[in-house]
Amino acid sequence: MEVLDPPAVRRWARLAADTLGRARAEIDALNVFPVADGDTGTNLHLTMLSAAEAVEALPDDMGAAVVWQTMAYGALVGARGNSGVIVSQALRGLAEVLKDREGTGADLCEGLARAAELARSAVARPVEGTVLTVLEAVAAAVPAGDLAATARGAAAEARAALRRTPGQLDVLARSGVVDAGGAGMAIILEALAAVITDSYAERYDVPAPTGRVTPMTESGAGYEVMYLLDADEEAVGKLRAELDSLGDSLVVVGGDGLWNVHVHVDEAGQAIEAGMRAGRPHRIKVTYLAAPGRTHRAGGGRGVVAVAAGDGIAALFEECGAVVVRREPGSSPPLPAMLAAIREAGSEVAVLPNDEGVRAVAVAASEIAREDGVVVSVLPTKATVQGLAALAVHDPLRRFDDDVVAMTDAAGHTRYGHLTVADRQAFTSAGMCTPGDVLGMIDGDVAVIGGSLTEVAALIVDRMVAGGGELVTLVTGAGAPVRLAASVEERLAATRPDVEVVVYDGEQGGYPLLIGVE
Repeated sequence: MEVLDPPAVRRWARLAADTLGRARAEIDALNVFPVADGDTGTNLHLTMLSAAEAVEALPDDMGAAVVWQTMAYGALVGARGNSGVIVSQALRGLAEVLKDREGTGADLCEGLARAAELARSAVARPVEGTVLTVLEAVAAAVPAGDLAATARGAAAEARAALRRTPGQLDVLARSGVVDAGGAGMAIILEALAAVITDSYAERYDVPAPTGRVTPMTESGAGYEVMYLLDADEEAVGKLRAELDSLGDSLVVVGGDGLWNVHVHVDEAGQAIEAGMRAGRPHRIKVTYLAAPGRTHRAGGGRGVVAVAAGDGIAALFEECGAVVVRREPGSSPPLPAMLAAIREAGSEVAVLPNDEGVRAVAVAASEIAREDGVVVSVLPTKATVQGLAALAVHDPLRRFDDDVVAMTDAAGHTRYGHLTVADRQAFTSAGMCTPGDVLGMIDGDVAVIGGSLTEVAALIVDRMVAGGGELVTLVTGAGAPVRLAASVEERLAATRPDVEVVVYDGEQGGYPLLIGVE
């Protein structure tokens, strides 16, 4: 093969993923740095598998730029663990160079140099004797020649650099192993050489441990935290500095608004909250590293955690047996408070966020709690009235999964609305509003703009019950007119006497009236 063309890139990604899959257990057995958690082989396999599946989903006639960028993107979003994130950055470096090139030996040589450069720049505190060292040795030793010679040279140098890693990192020497991430990188480059030279081996050897692998760790951190992050580059720069002060094994890779963040920290919540300040974290994954002396035990039994933005609402949830997490209107509760509530609630816990903006915190806290052995389900409740509907059908004697289904179904069959007062001029789905206008919202969208709370409340409730409903729930807020709920009750008594009405004093700020229709 004279050039590394798109079909060859596809074959390489698949062969690397499959070969890592076969070598997974052997690489896992080498894993002692930065934490001896025995998953580097698994993480690298899953990272390359994500890259392979991404390029295989493309049409066959896609050009080099799309194929290379898609492979790098697939690795980025599917990266697992410290080594997986670094490898995804190495693939990005190759893609940056080769996407606009023919794919000659000289191009590959330049791409490997860029891969080593980007991989090292992604790690906050680089350590020698790791996959970074293997990549840099390859970049430095492989001369530009024909494609086959360059690929064979890269594979050979990766294997030689791998054998040198125990002399570069004490924890490897003490355990009698080579670096696990470096072993994975050697296999990836050997797979590349196999595709280019059309010379496939039955298996790729992974150096076996020469001594007893001890469960030692260079990191004192208790949790591995990973997430994808939507954020701009300036915010990510600040995030790097903040996470570097919180923990170690920090790797942040990506670009163009999407980043993959990996860090080991003592308190997972702090790392996730830092991500929330920088942008929008998603696909959050928290793994308890089981450092000596660190244990968490969940309480027993079944429980519900509900988020509330008013004293009256909090009291309602507590009366129904929920552990309540308080928040201010328009804000999310602190992640530590959410996590503490889940741990207090029991060993099987349903979480009611009751606001779309709170869901990310609830999911993050649940990921951490699962590492403590808690079974957690975050229900899709977007409003207080949906949370009340879900809690009304909660049955602690039912199987947990069945209870979650019943609660989710009750929430999903509850339409939600509320009233608020505009504080600025804006264009809405119901037209232009000005400061002081009353806005009537249905399922998150502005449906009515009016001059008085009573008028808008009537119009909103009429619209909500027009599609059917047997129960209307009204939750009055702090400072709401005394007869606001009564006026809605009287109107419904006249127009829809078949509908039952329940009124609660929620004391929430910002929203004079919350409305639910079941």
